[in-house]
Amino acid sequence: MKAKPVLQVQNLRTYYKILRGYVRAVENVSFDVKQGEALGLAGESGCGKTTIALSILKILPPGGFIAGGKILVDGINIPALDEYEMRMNVRWKKIAIIFQGAMNALNPVYRISEQIVEAITLHEPGVEVSEARERAMKLFELVGIEPSRIDNYPHEFSGGMRQRAMIAMALACNPKLLIADEPGTALDVIVQAQVLKLMKELKEKLNLSMIMITHDLSIITETCERTAIMYAGKIVELGTVKTIFKEPLHPYTQGLIGAFPELKAPRMRMVSIPGSPPDLLRPPPGCRFHPRCPYAMEICKTKDPEFINLGKEHFVACHLVQKK
Repeated sequence: MKAKPVLQVQNLRTYYKILRGYVRAVENVSFDVKQGEALGLAGESGCGKTTIALSILKILPPGGFIAGGKILVDGINIPALDEYEMRMNVRWKKIAIIFQGAMNALNPVYRISEQIVEAITLHEPGVEVSEARERAMKLFELVGIEPSRIDNYPHEFSGGMRQRAMIAMALACNPKLLIADEPGTALDVIVQAQVLKLMKELKEKLNLSMIMITHDLSIITETCERTAIMYAGKIVELGTVKTIFKEPLHPYTQGLIGAFPELKAPRMRMVSIPGSPPDLLRPPPGCRFHPRCPYAMEICKTKDPEFINLGKEHFVACHLVQKK
């Protein structure tokens, strides 16, 4: 029996309105996340990964708006909800997010206990402050922080402890889906490994669904079952981690994996993907990767490739693959 999707994103389009026009940050993106599954979103900076996360929670910055598509959580279409319904019924209770940079996400002038208790009492009005505080202490214990440290200020914690505190806050209202936006940012490799190990353990213990947003492909291999590769606002390849890393089919995916060093491979010069990502104010016609693709054909310059299923839940959008 297949696990039921917790989240379904269907043909999502999210744009940013600026003085020069509309930045087409996310264009016709579709994927789902099943119960207890972790999906990794990978790609270059500016490809739309964080915009997808902000669209799911409807917390886009000024100028950002969902131009089309559906975001279904337990059958509820997120774009159709107003701000009150989002705050009371979706954010924190169904979906929570761990923002990039824990020190910037925590308010420096409030104790961490106050920030977690506020999140619980705001989204669950029937919960008393004492009960919320007790729950916060249990969350600290769950993420490996001494509960007696709950009344500390953020600056009294190390970077790894602040990230753990952010994870505790995200779990405060027992969400079904946890979105982690670059959870290893600004952490040294030892602390990063500890935080990722914690997230993996919590996922298995609580049967959490997760979306892991990262540039680091090794993080995805360690924590996720499936991965989606994004380029210039679109998903170009989607499949299981094993399939994507063993048999990458899209030239961009091949370039990303080829630029990642292997510990046991012979020494060789690193090869990067030539050129730069396109301007999403005026994206190139056809396949958005064709100006940088070594295998580009004439059809790539005029026609946008379809996102097709090659079997075993391996999807790819590439004329070269479809031609074979």
